[in-house]
Amino acid sequence: MMKVNAKRLLIGIGIGVSIGLLLRPSIEQKKLTPEKALKLVKKTVSQTHTITGSWIHMIPEQVTRQNTTYEVYRGGISTKEANDTKQYEFLVDRTTGTLLDLIAS
Repeated sequence: MMKVNAKRLLIGIGIGVSIGLLLRPSIEQKKLTPEKALKLVKKTVSQTHTITGSWIHMIPEQVTRQNTTYEVYRGGISTKEANDTKQYEFLVDRTTGTLLDLIAS
């Protein structure tokens, strides 16, 4: 009797690990690539500004806003305003693509 329960336990663990390994890529894909995050920021900012340049750090970092920790990408946008170029720095949430900060520099 004990041998059968141990066998079922091992089969259950094996199935759980297998499912976890199969689902891992889809779970990890929910994180935005830096390129996709930059594209979303540019789409948002272009609604109010004319973008002339942009950049983004490829390595995400963690920041805390209002007691919530976010995994973000840091980047920048250059815009044309009247006869001048204005620089903005931004933080974009790596999971949702939400623009957390857009600060003139």
